[in-house]
Amino acid sequence: MDIKITKCAPDRMKLKPADESRLGFGQVFTDHMFTVSYRAGKGWHDAAIVPYGPIVLDPTAMCLHYGQEIFEGLKAYRGKDGSIYLFRPRENIKRMNSSAERLCMATIDPDLFFEGMKELVLLEQDWIPHGAGTSLYIRPTMIATEPALGVHPANQYLFFIIVGPVGAYYPEGFSPTKIYVSEEYVRAVRGGVGNCKNAGNYAASLYASQQAKDMGYTQVLWLDAIGREHVEEVGTSNAFFVRNDELFTPPLSGSILPGVTRDSVIQLARSWGVKVTEQAPSMKEIVSWIADGSLKEAFASGTAAVVSPIGQIYYQGREHLINGGRTGALTERLYTEILGIQYGERPDPFGWRVKISG
Repeated sequence: MDIKITKCAPDRMKLKPADESRLGFGQVFTDHMFTVSYRAGKGWHDAAIVPYGPIVLDPTAMCLHYGQEIFEGLKAYRGKDGSIYLFRPRENIKRMNSSAERLCMATIDPDLFFEGMKELVLLEQDWIPHGAGTSLYIRPTMIATEPALGVHPANQYLFFIIVGPVGAYYPEGFSPTKIYVSEEYVRAVRGGVGNCKNAGNYAASLYASQQAKDMGYTQVLWLDAIGREHVEEVGTSNAFFVRNDELFTPPLSGSILPGVTRDSVIQLARSWGVKVTEQAPSMKEIVSWIADGSLKEAFASGTAAVVSPIGQIYYQGREHLINGGRTGALTERLYTEILGIQYGERPDPFGWRVKISG
């Protein structure tokens, strides 16, 4: 499918951020976006890159009433030589189509997805920041646009991609975060849509996340929805725990997101000879490991923060310090290695890096 490009008028173009150290996350967006529409019986049509702007929806658009809304998150990186890279983009495309299938939405041709994203990033490449740890965040999204009431899968969808320059996801940067364990609220249950990047999952997380923030914690550690015992995710990230020389992470049992960074961490760690066990520790085990000193480090992984060390956990009225509140050696090594691959500064034995320019 040809992609029609309509460039933003010069006098409507935005000023680019002057200070990359103050970018933050998700606050600034570029001048263009990619869009393509779907209608049952016609398929995907009218692929275009157009000036960034509002989306017009009918008040009965089904995404507003029945939650058919999915999205992805990945980044474009500028190497020191000016080259532009993506990191495992086909995995994000595959995961988005998996989310679409689960929510009875139209899947999108992977090549159209990739080409639309690539063309948009190249058009906006001057927005890709140069500073260490900065990147161009890419947000593909699909919403049900059919104007109708009544619970059924929609017959019309809009797929769009927006991009914007970002810095660190957490205010702490790579410093250890403080995590609040929620025993009252849960994020998802097996058999639901916890393994999809569906907007409803994030809406369900907001109340407990606000509680944690009000108490001075960075994120929530979610427990399983049935017994409220075993760890599942950390906020918007997958969770990892290092006990002695073994790395534990909850298995993909249907209630957590199959993170691209999670898979990258597992593959890297195993390639270094680290024993990786896909098993969800209970909070009783975590607390006992902290008490006997066998829990050496903990961290979260995700596209936004890459790898984020956990220095402290609040559980049942008590704060539990991990590794003296310091970043662990394996956590730092994984963070450095993944960033090095993403920016083209380290060898890429897994073929994860995709060069699109330079």
